[in-house]
Amino acid sequence: MLKSIDDDSHIKTRVCQYEALKNGKGIDVAKRLVVSKIESQNLVLRKHGLRQFDMLTVKRSVERIEADSLNGVGRSLLPLEGQCSNRYFSQVFMLFAKTVRVKNRVTFKAYDGVNNTFNLAYAVLKWKVQRAIMQAKPEPYLGFLHAEKFGKPSLVCDFMELYRYLADDFLIQYSANLRKSDFVMQREGFSKNKVGQREYLNRPMTADLMQKLYRFFESEVEVPPNNARQPSDP
Repeated sequence: MLKSIDDDSHIKTRVCQYEALKNGKGIDVAKRLVVSKIESQNLVLRKHGLRQFDMLTVKRSVERIEADSLNGVGRSLLPLEGQCSNRYFSQVFMLFAKTVRVKNRVTFKAYDGVNNTFNLAYAVLKWKVQRAIMQAKPEPYLGFLHAEKFGKPSLVCDFMELYRYLADDFLIQYSANLRKSDFVMQREGFSKNKVGQREYLNRPMTADLMQKLYRFFESEVEVPPNNARQPSDP
């Protein structure tokens, strides 16, 4: 990775980021990230006529979580966020054609084509978020909701949660006419002595998806009163 020589110029920003781990602000940030993610999922659910989360109940559940450390709060927040995501995707996947529909969201090393299409879109989103964070100068490997782990840009993972709904809504609309013939099976090595098959969009469809996804992420809307620009809501 190439980095500018002025990447370490925002020392005060990073000092405050480290201090937030101990002064309680990090816990507040982690809770706000979870609530904001679920609120954004509600935007998608409402747009497509699906059952929304009761945000009053969600906020109360988040507020009741207490721990002595940020890691302790994260261990309680992530299961709550996971339960909401499972319910969210169980409804979202019902919008897909029966021939490609799946029941559960699978992230790492998914076998089916729909989940791997979501994984591809999220990978593009991660690159976009990481680029924005590097330009803003905070420490990308010091997050609040996701635990610190060697080689894992946890702050990038944190901020991704706020924008996943945009990728979700794009994929719902893009995938409305997907058929089984749009996917291909590929043989891959799962371990030293195990070979299996995974399903992916075929090459023409992958190229088409990437082109339209990049165009979507570059779309802009006018926001009054200062004419700032940001991604549009679903």
